[in-house]
Amino acid sequence: MHLNPYGEDAVNLAADLANRRPESVDELAERCSSAGLALECKVTADDLDRAQVALNLWEEIVDAPEEQDRADRLNRMLAEAAAHPRLTSHPGTGWHLHYRDAEQPIGSVLFTLFAVGTALHLTSRGMHRLRRCEVTNCNTAFADTSRTGRQRYCSQRCANRDAVRRHRARASGS
Repeated sequence: MHLNPYGEDAVNLAADLANRRPESVDELAERCSSAGLALECKVTADDLDRAQVALNLWEEIVDAPEEQDRADRLNRMLAEAAAHPRLTSHPGTGWHLHYRDAEQPIGSVLFTLFAVGTALHLTSRGMHRLRRCEVTNCNTAFADTSRTGRQRYCSQRCANRDAVRRHRARASGS
């Protein structure tokens, strides 16, 4: 799989890492590789720390109560992540744009991916398409990539759980 560095894949990677934070350098490297991210440098403890900072900021964007607040938080993250776009080609991937300097450590790469990917996701799909699952006991963040833009649950499992809860509530007359 080739990770689209600034689209849906980046925002889904941010959600995946935010919902189940990597606890070690090896785990961060494995999960990034599994998501299709080419690791150009060895992952270090500093990268893990930088990724955690990026995930904290990303979750603040998810939890922003209003569009303007969400945009302001994302703009601050983009300003910190900004670098000149450049053309690059990895073996087997062809030419594409990177919005970061060459040979950045993975922690900085993730920071930029999350910022730019989230900005592109929200501006192309809608500012409301980043949220938490609506199931009461689930706090999972997700990017709404549905066709209609009305995704309410992080997974089919949570959607089914909520449907069962609503059915039981109706059946009991509550």
